[in-house]
Amino acid sequence: MRLIFMGTPDFAVPTLDALVEAGHDVAAVYSQPPSRSGRGKQERPSPVHARALELGIEVRHPVSLKGEDEQAAFAALEADVAVVAAYGLLLPQAVLDAPKFGCLNVHGSLLPRWRGAAPIHRAIQAGDAQTGVTIMQMELGLDTGPMLMKAATPINGKTTGELHDELAELGASLMVEALAALPTLQARPQDDALATYAPKIDKAEARLDFTKPAAILEREVRAFSPFPGAWFELDGSRIKLLRAELVEGQGAPGTVINDRLTITCGEGAIRPVILQRAGRPAMALADFLRGNPVAKGSVIA
Repeated sequence: MRLIFMGTPDFAVPTLDALVEAGHDVAAVYSQPPSRSGRGKQERPSPVHARALELGIEVRHPVSLKGEDEQAAFAALEADVAVVAAYGLLLPQAVLDAPKFGCLNVHGSLLPRWRGAAPIHRAIQAGDAQTGVTIMQMELGLDTGPMLMKAATPINGKTTGELHDELAELGASLMVEALAALPTLQARPQDDALATYAPKIDKAEARLDFTKPAAILEREVRAFSPFPGAWFELDGSRIKLLRAELVEGQGAPGTVINDRLTITCGEGAIRPVILQRAGRPAMALADFLRGNPVAKGSVIA
């Protein structure tokens, strides 16, 4: 098929690669404009932009698709379908209608659960047993379109980083499968009564509140790992907690009850497994404690 691909972050790269490997003709790639970062504030293309250049595919990065000129340029590609994966721009109706088979989205949840910007984080944070990917026919609503295919995977203690990579690959293979069967697929409407919303992660919510039950905190640690990173303060320094385990323990919330940095919570206790001090690499608990001993009875804020 003749395709337009629309995506920006790492999550979308496996889908682009899978479409090319499957022999589809990718007429153009749309991605968010390059950002400025690092010393000198040099322009850095998005992961999808960079990969498309490696593949020799034309890249377009409009700031908006609302203008008639941009919409006309999109339609002029005469695509059979547009494949969208974490693109980051709203698609006007004229764009949604331009390809023969419309625009298909790879979404990182089992819709209608976790519509929105942070479905992987929120599924872990909520304690869901499983999540997955949905191939959806796009419409103007936020992740509200009819569903074409789904694939599920157990969460099983995974972090957002681990699940992100797994779902990126799962979504890529499912999109290739969906395109192969597209003329015969029956779209199923979502049940809005079952919908939940996954708002963007606010860095402020990543600070650990040890008055919460340990089970909730352990999920938050995994949900915010690696970004933005759940954190607490120790001796005035911010420490990221990238992995933790549930352990037995009682006491006032935030109290260190042994020499292995076991911290009591509103219910139960957690023990850090992987920590990171600002400007330092992540390290295992034993390595952290060798350079940063924490006395029993210390209170973690």
